[in-house]
Amino acid sequence: MTASLEALVAASGPGATPRAGAICAHTHLYSGLSPLGMPAPPRAPKDFVEILQLVWWRLDRALDEATLRASARLYVAEALLAGTTTLVDHHESPRFIEGSLDVLAEESERLGIRLVTTYGATERNGGRDEGKRGLAECERFVRAHRASPRVRAMVGLHASFTVSDDTIREAGALARALGVGVHVHVAEDRADVEDAKRRGYEGPLERLLALDGLPRGSIAAHGVWLEEPSVRRADAAGAWLVQNPRSNANNRVGWPRALWASEHVALGTDGFAADMREEERALAEQAKAHDARDVEAVARRRAGGSAMCGEIFGVRFDARVGEGSAGDVVIGAPDAPARHVLVGGAPVVRDGALVRGDLGEIRAYAREQAARLWARLPAA
Repeated sequence: MTASLEALVAASGPGATPRAGAICAHTHLYSGLSPLGMPAPPRAPKDFVEILQLVWWRLDRALDEATLRASARLYVAEALLAGTTTLVDHHESPRFIEGSLDVLAEESERLGIRLVTTYGATERNGGRDEGKRGLAECERFVRAHRASPRVRAMVGLHASFTVSDDTIREAGALARALGVGVHVHVAEDRADVEDAKRRGYEGPLERLLALDGLPRGSIAAHGVWLEEPSVRRADAAGAWLVQNPRSNANNRVGWPRALWASEHVALGTDGFAADMREEERALAEQAKAHDARDVEAVARRRAGGSAMCGEIFGVRFDARVGEGSAGDVVIGAPDAPARHVLVGGAPVVRDGALVRGDLGEIRAYAREQAARLWARLPAA
C-alpha cells in the first residue's frame, strides 16, 4: 500500500481493510429515475417482450437531455456510495441519440466513477435509419474517448431481435475498425432465441457470430437461454457473458443454466442499483438453488469483471494504488458500507459522503426531473 492509502485505512477504525472497488459489468444508467415513482404500465405485461414494450421502451423513448442527466447523476452517486467504482453501461434513448453518450460521460466524470458505455443501436422505432444513427453515435464517442483514463466506449446493439442482419454486420465491421468490442443483449428471454430461429439461425449467439457481429472482447449480456454449446462458442470467440440475477428473477426469464461452461463471465445489474453486494447475495442464493456446478459463482463473476475491465482499460483491478493498478479501492469493514472510495487513486467518497457532489442536491434534482419524465411517457 502507498502511505496515503495506509493512512486512510488506519484512520478508518478497527476492522477496516482495503478491497478492490466493485465492478458492475452491465447496467443501464438511463433507469436511474425509475425508483422515484415511475407509473405502473397501462396493463399488466403478460411476458418479457411486453415488459419491454409497456415499461422500459416507453421509458427510454421519453428521455431527453435533462432527464437523462438527472438519471445518470443519481445512479452514479449511489453506485459510488455502495463501493462500486466501474460501471459498464448500455444506453438507449431513441428520441435523444446524438450527444446522449456525452451526457453519461460528463456525469460520470463529474462524480469520479469509471465508465464504459455504448449506444444500443436498434431498429425498433425508426427502422434502418435509427440503427445507423445509433452506430454513428457509437463511432463518434469511441473516437472522442480513445485516450480517456476513466471513460471508454464500445459499439452497441440493443438485442439481435430488434435489428436486421445488415445492422449486425455494420456493427461488427465498425467495432473491428475502431478496435473495440460490441455490447449487446443475448438470449435474455426465449423470444430472442425464437426470433433467431425464424431468421434461419441456430440461435441469437450463432446469428451474431455468423454475421461477424461479435469481435473478441465483446460483451453478451444475460445469456439466460444459451445452451452449453453456445456458451462454449462464446468463450472460444473471446466474448464476455454477463449475468444479472436480480433482473432475471424480476423479469421471470429463468436461470442461465449453462454459464458455468465459460471462464469469461462477469456480474451486472441490468439497471438495478449498482450495489454489487446485493447482486452477489442474489447470485449466491440463486446458484445454490439452481446449479450445484456453479458453487463458486460469486468469486468467479467477481474475477471475471476484473479481468474484463482489465482488458478494456489496460490496468489491473485490485486493491492497490500504484503503477499498473487502476487504483480503484474501497476502504471499510468487510460487511459494512464503504467508508472511503478511491478511483484512479483519487478520493471520490470520504467518510461515507461524496467528495464531488452533494447527495441531497442530486436527489432533489432527480425528483424534479422524474416528475417531468413521467409526464412525458408515451402511450403504449
